[in-house]
Amino acid sequence: MATDDVKLIGSWASVFVMRARIALHLKSISYEFLQETFGSKSELLLKSNPVHKKIPVLIHADKPVCESNIIVQYIDEAWNSSGPSILPSHPYDKAIARFWAAYIDDKWFISLRSILTSQGEEEKKTAIAEVEESTELLEKAFVDCSKGKPFFNGTDHIGYLDIALGSFLGWLRVVELDAGHKFLDESKTPSLSKWAERFCNDPAVKPIMPEITKLDEFARKVFPRQQS
Repeated sequence: MATDDVKLIGSWASVFVMRARIALHLKSISYEFLQETFGSKSELLLKSNPVHKKIPVLIHADKPVCESNIIVQYIDEAWNSSGPSILPSHPYDKAIARFWAAYIDDKWFISLRSILTSQGEEEKKTAIAEVEESTELLEKAFVDCSKGKPFFNGTDHIGYLDIALGSFLGWLRVVELDAGHKFLDESKTPSLSKWAERFCNDPAVKPIMPEITKLDEFARKVFPRQQS
């Protein structure tokens, strides 16, 4: 869909920005991608998100929308006649998807990040165990939510919860390399392992999924301890 009034403030390396980009791609919405410089905040960003002062920010018709999951929901509703529905249609399925999306951000992601910020092997082992436990819970959630279909929302296309978790897959690979531990293991999480491959190869995702080598180099700047 051709449009000239959509802008996205973000960074190529941000999983949260990637959520918004995937949603826009699913809806076939063209947009201007305004990349922030790492370590600084543009005047437009500060003006558009004066509360949190962080990316991503979607600007639609000069009106800013902040926070990644809220942006994804906004895109689904603002362009409801374009592309597939991102949120499930049934209120219960919608509530469950939002529950697990919050779990991913508030629990799973926090533990994942702790692996890169851990001080000492014991702290790292604890973080690895937490991620492994959380990932096994997400494996069960996928089986329950997908109902035998390829994606979390129980359909043949990417939905809200797929975006919420799938945006982390590049960073998950970086953490796996750092930790020397594979979290999406075919023996422990067979459904998620297959899902991850489908997600990364989807036309809405593949062109914007960061290269692992490039992402790893970026991670070394953000988490200096990796350089040791």
